[in-house]
Amino acid sequence: MEWRDQGILLSARRHGENAAIIEMFTPSQGRHAGVVRGGTSRKIAPILQPGAQLDVVWRARLEEHIGSFSVEPVRSRAAVAMGDRMSLAGLNTVTALLSYCLPEREPHTELYDLTVTLLDLLEQQAVWALAYLHWELRLLEEMGYALELDACAVTGATQDLRYVSPKSGRAVSTQGAGEWVERLLPLPAVLRGLMDADREQIAQGFVTTGYFLENHLARDLGGKPLPEARARYVEGFSRQR
Repeated sequence: MEWRDQGILLSARRHGENAAIIEMFTPSQGRHAGVVRGGTSRKIAPILQPGAQLDVVWRARLEEHIGSFSVEPVRSRAAVAMGDRMSLAGLNTVTALLSYCLPEREPHTELYDLTVTLLDLLEQQAVWALAYLHWELRLLEEMGYALELDACAVTGATQDLRYVSPKSGRAVSTQGAGEWVERLLPLPAVLRGLMDADREQIAQGFVTTGYFLENHLARDLGGKPLPEARARYVEGFSRQR
């Protein structure tokens, strides 16, 4: 068995004396693990940084085996990330969430393309938080937890949508909220596609997407806690306000 693709390195960990096990996210193979021989060497270890764009060839005797990777660097994002605390936190958040929730060996081509675009924006921190929030919405959708934010779940209205139902993920208007308002999540305009949002709106958006990541996605993955990287990024963003 053999395939070749280009993808994003999600994680790397030492394996034995001089090898590493890496996880890649590629458009055709999804999240896929394999062994890199000599992965801890001075030549290869600097290449195996989370977020790096790599050209990889995977080989195994049988498809169900973990197999081995040979890797060639395409683009490193380490220099950009290391130069800025929030860039590094953002990079770690994206790679950790993908490693956490993507099913093994299942393609998610559109999410992959969106992730490449997002990571290539790391140098533009003025717009990155907004792009990342929209990426979280798409991640929820890809995992089967799409939020329906175009009309009120109670009245059917398409105006004055201010809240999100924590159970259904559907929008709720001011009128539809009624006595349940304190139990609802915020629906800032940024979650409905507004591309000119202030930091307060983005922070409110993180509250809502975070709820569904933690209480729906994580629950259905057996209750595994979300990667701490996500909380660190959101906390760091909030402190900047």
